[in-house]
Amino acid sequence: MTGASKGSGFLAVDSGGSGLRAVVGTAERGPLARRESPEPVRTGDRGIDPEHFMAHLMPLVRAMTAEAGPVRFTAAVVGAAGLASLGDALRAELPGALTRELGVRRVALAADAVTAYVGALGPRPGAVIAGGTGLIAIGTDLTGWRRADGWGHLLGDCGGGAWIGRAGLEAALRAHDGREGGSARLLTSAEEVFGPVAGLPGRLYPRPDRPAVLASFAPHVAVCAEGDPVAADILRLAARHMADSAAAVCPSGGDRVAVTGGLFKLGDPLLGPVDEELAQRLPHARRVPAEGDPLHGSVRLATELSTGPLTLPGDETMLSVTTLSGE
Repeated sequence: MTGASKGSGFLAVDSGGSGLRAVVGTAERGPLARRESPEPVRTGDRGIDPEHFMAHLMPLVRAMTAEAGPVRFTAAVVGAAGLASLGDALRAELPGALTRELGVRRVALAADAVTAYVGALGPRPGAVIAGGTGLIAIGTDLTGWRRADGWGHLLGDCGGGAWIGRAGLEAALRAHDGREGGSARLLTSAEEVFGPVAGLPGRLYPRPDRPAVLASFAPHVAVCAEGDPVAADILRLAARHMADSAAAVCPSGGDRVAVTGGLFKLGDPLLGPVDEELAQRLPHARRVPAEGDPLHGSVRLATELSTGPLTLPGDETMLSVTTLSGE
């Protein structure tokens, strides 16, 4: 695409465990070009590394502006996984770096839960459950943000992919041992995926990507859930955890709940229990389809920020806007 408007240009970015995705566009014409990099931004002693972020981002921006034509950037929005707890260096350095490189005047940094919310529901009160390897719920009444869970696979992420996969493997090991609560079907599935389960601890515990390995078994739990009560109970409990988190963040006036993320590709074996549990915990709300993903949320925020202030509330760690002098 060529001949981009030089008016209210924006850059929208989604940074997560699968790498960087970015969009260039204008408020007048919408998204004009998109690029992605499969390498995640490095996390070090200072948290998310701003220099590594810029080193990955700028080649994408140059490629997008070559495709879209000249763009006068007025706003940039970066949604980043881990921003709330690992984003101090990013908040301190990234706005200035984007201003120096692109002349952008307003920079918003958002937790990936916020961009997931905006992508799913837009600027409306409600709650969103974002599920992948982990799980977090986020809600707003348009005056502030509330979050529940998202504490990682050792302390929380209850109902997320790693949680479901771990519960499925535990049930497999129970069957292997002859303990109550085991599932012969999950045992068979686990050995098809991982080999003899007696060797599973040695193969799993040393790995740095343990949450992802655990989450890789979640689809097998969903397959076994039809006809296996133990697997079905795991998904039911996962749905209950999700509904508890959604109820903790959904504002009293919020009548919409959306789910977003790769976990929900498990389909009806999970979504059926989720709908039933949400109906019990949040009878005043209804689940609506997510309108888009976190990158879509970044684009929505960037489009709005390129022409004025954001509608959604600011927050020191969840959604912060820096205004600087552009070139």
